[in-house]
Amino acid sequence: MGDGRWRTAGSALMRVVVVWAVSTLTMLVLAGILPDFQLQSDDGDSITKIAFTAAWGAGAFGLLSALVWPALVRALLIVPALVLGLLVFFLNGSLLLVALRLIPDGRGAADPETAVVVAAVMSAVASATSTALAVRDDNAYRRRLSRLAVRRRRRSGADNGRSGPPGTVFIQLDGVGHDVLARAADEGLMPTVAQWLADKEGHRLTPWRTDWSSQTGASQLGILHGSNHDVPAFRWYEKETGDVMVSSRPASALELQRRAVARTHNGGLLTLDGASRGNLFSGGADQLALVLSMAARFGKGRRSRAGYFAYFSDPANAVRTAVSFVAEVCREIGQSTRARMRKVTPRIKRGGLYPFIRAFATVVERDVVVAAVIGDMFAGRTAVYADLVAYDEVAHHSGPNSRDAEKVLARLDRSLALIVKVAEHTPRTYRIVLLSDHGQSPGETFAGAYGLTLKDLVRAGCGLPVPRRAQRTRSGSEARDAVRIALHRPVDEEEAEHLAKPSDPVVLASGNLGLISFPDIEGRASREQLDRCHPALLGTLANHPGIGFLLVRSERHGSVVLGRGGAEIPVSELVDGEGPLAPFGPGAAAAVRRTDTFPHVADIMVNSMYDGATGCVHAFEEQIGSHGGLGGEQSRPFLLWPARLSAPVAPGTELVGAEQVHKVLRRWLRECSGPQIPLSAPGAAGGADEADGTVQAAG
Repeated sequence: MGDGRWRTAGSALMRVVVVWAVSTLTMLVLAGILPDFQLQSDDGDSITKIAFTAAWGAGAFGLLSALVWPALVRALLIVPALVLGLLVFFLNGSLLLVALRLIPDGRGAADPETAVVVAAVMSAVASATSTALAVRDDNAYRRRLSRLAVRRRRRSGADNGRSGPPGTVFIQLDGVGHDVLARAADEGLMPTVAQWLADKEGHRLTPWRTDWSSQTGASQLGILHGSNHDVPAFRWYEKETGDVMVSSRPASALELQRRAVARTHNGGLLTLDGASRGNLFSGGADQLALVLSMAARFGKGRRSRAGYFAYFSDPANAVRTAVSFVAEVCREIGQSTRARMRKVTPRIKRGGLYPFIRAFATVVERDVVVAAVIGDMFAGRTAVYADLVAYDEVAHHSGPNSRDAEKVLARLDRSLALIVKVAEHTPRTYRIVLLSDHGQSPGETFAGAYGLTLKDLVRAGCGLPVPRRAQRTRSGSEARDAVRIALHRPVDEEEAEHLAKPSDPVVLASGNLGLISFPDIEGRASREQLDRCHPALLGTLANHPGIGFLLVRSERHGSVVLGRGGAEIPVSELVDGEGPLAPFGPGAAAAVRRTDTFPHVADIMVNSMYDGATGCVHAFEEQIGSHGGLGGEQSRPFLLWPARLSAPVAPGTELVGAEQVHKVLRRWLRECSGPQIPLSAPGAAGGADEADGTVQAAG
């Protein structure tokens, strides 16, 4: 507690010093511009003496403004508002003249008219500087939101007491693996999480295991809508339509949501007074902001972007986020430059627009989503689910265990602390559940390790021409697509893999999971068909040192898994810890068997190698921290829940799959607020109304 008071005092002192310095500089500039305003004797002074005079004058003016101004305003409350408005300028100028007279040796002087101008400019600059610093202070921000919430409840006549069943806030830390979170708490990077875990009545932490497709599209669809059936990867090719489905593309996200609702006959996790913030899918919520699937449904991305407009309509929010955005861009440029100078490996290019995309994910989206959650809590909503993508974006480019990523975790913990503090002032109590959709596994890219991309390797195995230099594989990024939606720009359609010839294979990457489809072969191609058309392909892929195993359909044995040295095991006979799946640990066989039943599984599913000793995989995209397939921490996200809720699974059993996580979260909602009311399928694709006032409610 003492350390907290010292930090608060230190922060306040630092703000005073900065405002003083800026005011001093402003006074020096005005003295150089205005002929009737001087800060030196008639004989002239040294630069040091003039600077000292300006500092003295700025300090005296600031002190008088802080001490005398409130008393003057209180004394003049009887004056009509219009007259008081005019008096403000003259009173402020008078305070400046008094401040100048307090400068030793009478070095400060100004005509009364000039004093009014100088005082007005200095007050404006000091106010802007103070606001910019204060809005970066989470405690000041929380107090401001709390005051607004109290005022709002008084106007509405609502009861200020905390009554009724508790609400639930689900915060998804995108891409944070179980071991990463536990280590961050142990090392003091995330003190809020550490405090939860240390408190016996606090929270409990457990890992859960993803499906084969360890990425946000599959995991969040399963968590929010109860089904991720037929989502084999982040992106995949559908032969019957010739389309490439991409989880972060609005049209694809809406279609995936529609399919899940049709399969479950349930609107989703958030159908009862719920809010969905910053997610790919709505979860059936009525209150939506920055939900990607809704961007396609309502046209031109307006509904998805409404949260940005609502948030930035408040100037204080705009200043707070703009300052942090610029700082984050500079931080990324400095970190990437340092990594190049130190020749850190593995390393990928981080230039171009990436610093701005990173700043968007780690600052803009974080601030908007957190403010929306706070608004939901002040509004007393029953269930809120929000996704914070900051760590995932930085870990892709800097590595999941990098210092860059650790700093992002520390800032995310500050956001969690803010939400916890806000919960003390909300009209109902809230239980906060923290979870992730997947982890990340480190490792050099496939192209970086072997000098060619998966697409190049496939073309070589098919006897097709291969570029002399390895072509860069586009990296999937939820943040990149979210930026485009926020700016009302179309999502890049290069993902569609426009083919030079209809017979060319479609090769798609989802982290360290590759999908190969042959458009000229109807239905799911068999091993026998592939051997007839491209006799060297399967052997080339299966025996490559960067590839762990393949999944293909066999006319003779059903689907089979292929590995190095001619290994071939029917899917029905797969056993964890044996054959090509041996390095991938428990659950790998079941995950492969489940994906094999999907209608849109690719002709060839390719999982990269996995080194159990280092935890490394090879992404088929430009990522040194990746997820999407099997291998290491990417398949081991976490669930952190209040101890007063029931355990997710029975002792000795494991929480497996996003669909099972959905059942656990739905049970917790029933424990908190009673049974959820499912929506009928036709109206379950999303709520009817956007929460246009949600973020205003937070500020």
